[in-house]
Amino acid sequence: MTTPQASAAGSFLLGGEVPVSRMGFGAMKLPSRDWGGPACDPEQSLRVLRRAVELGIDHIDTAWFYFFREVSANGLIRRALHPYRDELVIATKVGPGREPDGSWMDPADRDSVRAAVHRNLRELGVDHLDLVYLRRMPSQSSIAEPFAELAELRAQGLIRQLGVSNVDAAQLAEAEALAPVVAVQNKYSVLEHDEADDRLLADCAERGIAFVPFYPLGGTGLPDHPALRRVAERYGVTRAQVMVAWLLALSPVILAIPGTSSPAHLEENTAAAALRLDAADLADLAELTAAAK
Repeated sequence: MTTPQASAAGSFLLGGEVPVSRMGFGAMKLPSRDWGGPACDPEQSLRVLRRAVELGIDHIDTAWFYFFREVSANGLIRRALHPYRDELVIATKVGPGREPDGSWMDPADRDSVRAAVHRNLRELGVDHLDLVYLRRMPSQSSIAEPFAELAELRAQGLIRQLGVSNVDAAQLAEAEALAPVVAVQNKYSVLEHDEADDRLLADCAERGIAFVPFYPLGGTGLPDHPALRRVAERYGVTRAQVMVAWLLALSPVILAIPGTSSPAHLEENTAAAALRLDAADLADLAELTAAAK
């Protein structure tokens, strides 16, 4: 059976100018299954990346701090896909940093943001970055100083477009006062979202800003809720596919980036691009959201 192409999810114009499929790929799990390991097979991770592009995925989300020991997501992406296709958008993140042993550093200042951008450029083997998110650490109330550095690097031509991650409405506004923001990457799933999250998504939809959920499957293991099982059985699909399809059905500005280091899971996730949930399905899945609150 042929796996549907990522294009089945439809497309979105980042910043009103850069087309990407709404079904993308998250690279976090390529080096290891979790921050502390175990390590993934690098050769299999390379096969996953090449297969993702074959399936029409043209939006890969990565970060320089996605690494385990000596293997990094950026390095795998470069080995698998460089020289990159013109239509491929590689989004990366700066903000938090990790020591070689994997421990987290303090929130980024302007100097560390600049260093992280240049590290991404070197690791990916490019002269500019397509999209860079500033990821806010929980201890940061303001993102103005590090985002101002990204805005300056964008003005220098090192970055094409800017995004923010793990932010609220006030921090998004703070960033937009400094430079255009084309994407917001926040934690959001059928399992975990509240009224503030929903308002931020609606605001992004109104203004044409992409909303890119991280942990689209919840991040803590796949739920086994009766409503989720009912919808999955209705279509003969997996619970994970239903969760991805729920995001795509929710808003046309949502870009899905489920990640995996498994070729089989990649095929499964991408196939969710063609799954169309109806009003009855969404009503069923509302039970799941309510049960999680």
